[in-house]
Amino acid sequence: MLHHPCSSIYFSIVSFVTILSAKRTEAATIVSVGLLLIGLFTNDFLPAFSGIGTLSIGLTALLHTVGHRHIVQKKHWRVYSALTGVFFLHVVAGLNTSEANREEYWVDIFQQLPFLVLPAAFWLLPPLSSLALQRLYLLFYYLVVASALGSTGYYLMHRAEIDQLYYQSQIIPTVPDYIRFSLMVTFAIAIGSLFLINQAIAGRHRLLVLLTTIFLILYLYLLAVRSGLVAFNALGLVVIGWSWQTRHYKWALGAGGMLLILPLMSFICFPTFHNKYYNTQDDVSRVEKAGSANNFSLVGRVYSYKVGLQIAQAHPLIGVGKADMEDEVAVYYQDDFPAIEPTAYLLPHNQFLYYLVAFGGLGLFVFNVCFYYPLYWSWPNIAPLLIAQYIIISLSFLVEYTLDQKNQVGLLFTLLFLLMPINGLMLPTRQEVDWRPS
Repeated sequence: MLHHPCSSIYFSIVSFVTILSAKRTEAATIVSVGLLLIGLFTNDFLPAFSGIGTLSIGLTALLHTVGHRHIVQKKHWRVYSALTGVFFLHVVAGLNTSEANREEYWVDIFQQLPFLVLPAAFWLLPPLSSLALQRLYLLFYYLVVASALGSTGYYLMHRAEIDQLYYQSQIIPTVPDYIRFSLMVTFAIAIGSLFLINQAIAGRHRLLVLLTTIFLILYLYLLAVRSGLVAFNALGLVVIGWSWQTRHYKWALGAGGMLLILPLMSFICFPTFHNKYYNTQDDVSRVEKAGSANNFSLVGRVYSYKVGLQIAQAHPLIGVGKADMEDEVAVYYQDDFPAIEPTAYLLPHNQFLYYLVAFGGLGLFVFNVCFYYPLYWSWPNIAPLLIAQYIIISLSFLVEYTLDQKNQVGLLFTLLFLLMPINGLMLPTRQEVDWRPS
């Protein structure tokens, strides 16, 4: 009896995939996610890490599903498919894209692929063990610590020069870029704090995490990036509210005292924070003069909002299409703000306004439903890391189009630390007693 070649290939794949035991599948998943985490910090000089990590976890998920013909998290398809909805929002935008910008449209589809691959992979794969999740969070935590130490060392070697640059809206060099990194530092502080509170580490390791978390808090004020500081203080206010509600009054008073003392101490001790404060005041005083957008970042953002709102009013339902945004923005700048030079034209520096312009009110509604559904799904479970990430990212959305930067760092950071806390809320295949980070 002759066998069809496709049948032979299928059974060969199934035979190969049976090698992927539960432990090997988890090991492959850990390596894949680890590559993605490392890729957040190597994107500028080794961008392949992120691509390899995405491809690796996608293949691991497919091979595991083919070999075992069973999806452990099958009933949770809604929470993962909601996030993939963001990708398909970009796909549908092709219907509203001019032929002149068709190539830019496909570039965007490629950049948004993690919104398709990563949620699908996390859904197809079994939930990670508590130990695996803890190790991945600690890998990210120590990558942030290492990068912050390197940044601090550079500052100490060029202190006078960098202090002066803060008057010119320039920041201590960081890896990755300072806006995304400040958000990562804030999230790393949340990770370190939760590991300490839940006693997930002990002995010298516990002392190390305590000291490095304190260092990261001080570094955040030394770096003096508005996005990270606002996110950190917002998390602090949430901690105060939760502590007060649960009658942990000492925690609430301690957190409140810290939020009051840190800015005052930083203003006195850190020239970077002091100079950034006066630089921000100077930026704000120039907002009324459109020409100031050519040289001042905060002023440029304000005028990007004005242009974005004008375009949104002209195209309220389906927007202008993401690939056509730059052309449309340039027209409005030329007509309404001729004092601003073309090199200073900015796309709307607000994720919600950005999508309102790109996809219209309908697209923005779809994005909000898809992106925030996991937060709704997780309730009433308390998932501190998921809540912390939503707070950090939502605040960054107010001043950046975090998900649509060309280098994907903001997108991958956002998506990974939504999917990992979601994974922490899933019941593992083996019963555990350890704390599951979520």
